[in-house]
Order: sequence, then structure tokens, then C-alpha cells
Amino acid sequence: MKPSRSTPLDRPAPPPLFIVLSGLSGAGKDAVLSCLKKERYPARFIVTATTRPRRPAEKDGVDYSFVTTEKFQKMIAHNELLEWANVYGNFYGVPRAPVKEALNNGQDAIVKVDVQGAATIKKIAPEAVLIFLTPPSIDGIVRRLNSRSTESAAEMGLRIKTAEAELSQLHLFDYKVINGDGALEKAVSDMKAIIMAEKCRVKPREIKL
Repeated sequence: MKPSRSTPLDRPAPPPLFIVLSGLSGAGKDAVLSCLKKERYPARFIVTATTRPRRPAEKDGVDYSFVTTEKFQKMIAHNELLEWANVYGNFYGVPRAPVKEALNNGQDAIVKVDVQGAATIKKIAPEAVLIFLTPPSIDGIVRRLNSRSTESAAEMGLRIKTAEAELSQLHLFDYKVINGDGALEKAVSDMKAIIMAEKCRVKPREIKL
């Protein structure tokens, strides 16, 4: 049946989105999220828990929630993590409670995970919006990791090998965002455009956790 001229075309606000930002190591995921936070973007940024040692410039509870391996194991045992993985010898996991709290309050939830974590979340929450962030080429990854100077030669080789494997999982994602050198602003703009487009869907995503 065709809508009449009096049929209202407006509708209630769309349900909140569960946005998963992933991609290659060194692609600039932290930089993109930092820009969104500085803009006071209306979303709940979920802090990942990790057993990795804190780097000098990082803040506990802001960049990551740094916990002991014992604490992390307890979180696993109590089903407090939405997903978790051992990455480069360290544990990383997304706390379940803040994600559910945000969604239940009608607020978008944004998490940052590696490709393995994104694949796990896709199984748990198929309607999550998966965004893959990457520089234009593997060479870009090498330059950024070198400039960061936080990896040994062995770790660098492992990360590059992992990046090549992760690129083969691109088909799991809904969107790809290119973060070229000096193009952070465009990457942030593209991510916001994706979120806006998702909120304009005729059939909105329904997240169930």
C-alpha cells in the first residue's frame, strides 16, 4: 500500500549503534578516536582492558584499563568481557558492562579492537558496525611503526606479517576508511559520515548483546 500524503515521514530517533573500529596496527585508530573525543562526539568510548605494560604517555582508564594477568583471568571467568584475545603475548578485552549500559541508555558505543576481536564481536553482535582503518599501503604501516619507536626489530617483523594476514580479513567489515599521511582529518570525517549514514537507514540495526 502506498503511503498517503498525510503519512508522517519522520520517525523516532534510531536505536543506538555499536561501532567497532579496527584495522592494522599503526593505522591511527587511537588518533581517530582522540579527535572524536576532543570534538565531544556524542558516543560512549569504551576503554579496553589489557595486561600490556603502560607506555609513558598513556593514562590508565583513558587509553586502556591496565590490569594484571590475574585480574584479567578473573574477568574472563566471571564473563565480564565481551571479547578477549592474546595479542603479541598480552591480553586485551572489551568489558561487557559499559557497552550494554551505553546501548541501554540510547547512546552509541564505540570500541577499538584488533581484527581478531572484530571477528569475534561480529559473531556475537552481527548488527554491529565494523569499520576497518588502514593507511594506503603496508609501507605506510612500516613508516608509522618506525616513527613510534616502541617495537623491537622482531616485534616489527611480526606486526608486518600480522598486518598482511589481517588485510585478508577485510571482507568481514562493513566499511574501509583510508588514513593517509597528513589526512587524519579526512579519516575522522569519513568515520562520522559512516555513522550518520547508518542512522539514516530505512531499516535500522538492532543490537542485541
